[in-house]
Amino acid sequence: MESGNQTFSPVFILLGIFNHSPTHTFLFILVLGIFTVAFMGNSAMVLLIYLDSQLHTPMYFLLSQLSLMDLMLICTTVPKMAFNYLSGRNSISLASCGTQIFFYVSLLGAECFLLATMAYDRYVAICHPLRYTDLMSQRLCVLLVVASWILGSLDGIFVLAAALSFSYCSSLEIHHFFCDIAGLLPLSCTDTSAFERLLFVCCVVMLILPVSVIIASYFRVLRAVLRMGSGESRRKAFTTCSSHLSVVGLYYGAAMFMYMRPASTHTAEQDVTVSAFYTILTPMLNPLIYSLRNREVSRALGKLLRRGRLM
Repeated sequence: MESGNQTFSPVFILLGIFNHSPTHTFLFILVLGIFTVAFMGNSAMVLLIYLDSQLHTPMYFLLSQLSLMDLMLICTTVPKMAFNYLSGRNSISLASCGTQIFFYVSLLGAECFLLATMAYDRYVAICHPLRYTDLMSQRLCVLLVVASWILGSLDGIFVLAAALSFSYCSSLEIHHFFCDIAGLLPLSCTDTSAFERLLFVCCVVMLILPVSVIIASYFRVLRAVLRMGSGESRRKAFTTCSSHLSVVGLYYGAAMFMYMRPASTHTAEQDVTVSAFYTILTPMLNPLIYSLRNREVSRALGKLLRRGRLM
């Protein structure tokens, strides 16, 4: 299986972020608590939107897809990290590593395009309310969501194919708590500079295009809201849009910091910290942001809880 110092079926070692000191044990328990809240919150959002017919609108359908993506994203990284920490076995095969890379990259890419679609939905709802059902039809909404999943998956396939095509040397320690392409590239025996440049261009496109749509949409939304005569209408519009903008800021801020810096400025500690933020913390915050600031979601949740008590 070996030729020189190259391994064709490598087994990687995930160094993780925790040791077994009391402080790190507490942080590990905290991460498990965040994972539990994120898992339950996103699952509840998907279930709630599916069960309540009054939430069967484009906005909530898009929100359910965001929750589904966040649910899958946090399940891609945290369970493996927890298993490694509890079992003391930090190894991961190339196949498992590739699976993590595919889902991680695909879900991040899909969320980029989905957040842009959600911004367009708010633009149509606020700037063209009388034409909303025509401009944001159920068919178009489904097509935009499917396109988000497909574009994200294509990005994942591209990165996965590159990761599997490289040869890896004897030092197979990944300074991360999951398999990330940025952690794999330094382990390659082959020259990856051309792929790194292409990956940077792809990341710029994946981030800049959706951000441009979001900025253009909310510029027009802000202009329309300021022209509204009713204070109640302005308040409702600002509340709805501010929830989405909070999620956009959390997601794109961390993603741009992670992927739009030159590779020479990256450090393993920074990459792990930022990755933990938008793969663990952000999926927990998203359902809280939308549920706590959304009357329809709160109403539907209360209705479901009352129904559960009566059964």
